[in-house]
Amino acid sequence: MRLAIMGAGAVGASVAELASAYGHEVTAIADSNSAAIDPNGLDTEAALATKRASGTVGDDSPESVLEAEYDVLVEATPTTLGDAEPGYSHTVSALERDRHVVLANKGPIAERYDEVRAHERNSEGRVSFDATVGGAIPVLTTIDDIGRSNVTAVRGVLNGTANFILSRMAAESLDYEHVLAEAQDLGVAEADPTFDVDGTDAALKCVILANVLFGGGYALSDAAVEGIREIPGAALQLAAEDGQTIRLIGEVVDEEIRVGPRLVPETGTLAVSGTQNIVQLQTERAGRLNISGRGAGGDETATAVLGDINRLL
Repeated sequence: MRLAIMGAGAVGASVAELASAYGHEVTAIADSNSAAIDPNGLDTEAALATKRASGTVGDDSPESVLEAEYDVLVEATPTTLGDAEPGYSHTVSALERDRHVVLANKGPIAERYDEVRAHERNSEGRVSFDATVGGAIPVLTTIDDIGRSNVTAVRGVLNGTANFILSRMAAESLDYEHVLAEAQDLGVAEADPTFDVDGTDAALKCVILANVLFGGGYALSDAAVEGIREIPGAALQLAAEDGQTIRLIGEVVDEEIRVGPRLVPETGTLAVSGTQNIVQLQTERAGRLNISGRGAGGDETATAVLGDINRLL
C-alpha cells in the first residue's frame, strides 16, 4: 500500500520508519509547516533527517499531501477538541478521493464520529482507528472479534502519564507536584500535562469505545470526567493500609462514560504500575477479558496503525 502520512511527530515518524518492514511504501509525509512528496516512493530516512536538522521534512506545503498519490492516509496530527481540526478535514478529504484513512488522532472519532461515518458511507475508502485506544493494545480489534453486541462494559487504566504519577506517589509516599516534575524530567509527562492529568485523554478513549459499542452519538461533552491533581499522597497511604490503591479508571458502563480516580485492590488486575495500560472487557459469554501493554509511544502506536493498514488489505 502507498501511504501518505499527516504528522511527523513520534507516531508519524515511526510509521514512516517501519512502513517498509510491513511491505508498504511512503509517498508523502507532512509536518505542520512542510511536506516531502515522491509518487515513486519517498526516501523517508532522508526526510526525517531533514526534519531533525532543520525542523521541516521538505519543501512542499502540508496541504499538498492530500492531493498526492496514495492508497491510505495516516492521520497522526495532534488530537484537538471540539471541531477536531485539522484531522477531521484531512479525513474527509481522503474519503472524498475514495482513499482509506487510518487514524492515530483521536479527535475525529471522539468528537465527530457520526460525521466521519457518514462520509465513509459515501466513499470507496474505509476508516480504521485501532491506534486511538490503548496504543499497541488491540482493544478495538478484540471488540470486533468478540462482536460488539457481546461486550457489556469496558473499564481500565487508559493513560500512562496519570498511571505513572499515581503508582510513584503510592510506592514512594511522594506528593503529586514532586512526581509530576519527575515525570516531566523523564519525558513521561508533557510540559503541559493537562490532557493527561485532568482525565481528558482517558475520556476521549472512552468516548471512542462508546461510539464503537453503541453505534455513535457520543462526544467528550457526554463524559463525566475527574482528574488526579487533587489527590493527596496521604490518600494513597490510607488506601494502602486497607490493601488498596488509587488508579485513574475510565469506564463505559450502561451507555454512560465516566473517568476518575477509583479505589482498586492493590494486587488486582487494574493496579498496573508505571506507564502500563490495561483494559477489561466484560462480555456476555466469555466472561472478563484483560488486555494490557504499553498504551502510548511512537513505535507502539505505529504498530497499531500498521496493523490497521494490513487489515485494509
